Amino acid sequence: MRLIDTHVHINFDVFQGRLNSLQEHWQEAGVVHLVHSCVEPNEFQGMQSLADRFPELSLAVGLHPLDVHKWKQDTAEEILSLASADRRVVAIGETGLDLYKADNYEQQKQAFVEQLHIAKKLNKPVIIHCRDAALHLKEILEDFWQNVGVVKGVMHCWGGSTEETKWFLDLGFYISFSGIVTFKNAQSIREAAKIVPSDRLLIETDCPFLAPVPKRGKTNEPAYVRYVAECVASLRNIPLEILAQQTTANACQLFGIQLPPSRYNSDKVVSLN
Repeated sequence: MRLIDTHVHINFDVFQGRLNSLQEHWQEAGVVHLVHSCVEPNEFQGMQSLADRFPELSLAVGLHPLDVHKWKQDTAEEILSLASADRRVVAIGETGLDLYKADNYEQQKQAFVEQLHIAKKLNKPVIIHCRDAALHLKEILEDFWQNVGVVKGVMHCWGGSTEETKWFLDLGFYISFSGIVTFKNAQSIREAAKIVPSDRLLIETDCPFLAPVPKRGKTNEPAYVRYVAECVASLRNIPLEILAQQTTANACQLFGIQLPPSRYNSDKVVSLN
């Protein structure tokens, strides 16, 4: 069994000094590849160093909606340059809208649309953060689709309803579920996990945030994506191995990841319990 964690932030300070053990854990859990998302371009050099150290790491570059106050006149050109210069960059982001923690909608929209243009130019997917902004996001994407063209991508750490899920599926997006799907009070998200077509489904940790049950309250890490996989497989009433095959194939398809022949003895996955 091979799993791909499609959204991590292992460059955060909470992981410093324990990255080797972190890698041991994700290998033991059957995680064979990770996509490292980007909060702001200034952290990209450090992410490159991590990818030098851990060859199973792919990279994204972009500016998070809660950091759009850092958007400058040359930020779009910087993101474009960084994404073009490193073959390990598989996506633009994370970008999108967050109207839960901020109300600067126009500023967020401008930065988001600029990053959509970059993704379109480079033919790379976007990693989209969407919180309390699904309708606004849908309208922006529909306008971009009509006037510029289609961009592929993923709604990461998805927290929307089944209706909202269908909006973004209709726009061609993949839907990625995080540890939130394991929370018993997240019923609408659990229902959404049941309706996503098997060829559009992804899993992630968004570590170090949102550790899944049974690790809730602890620092999240890539190994815990297996708990997300187990939960989603149970919700969809399919074996874990099938869910792993589907989501790994989908991640490879969306991000253009080419997995080497199995480097780890992933058929003998160590229990995390």
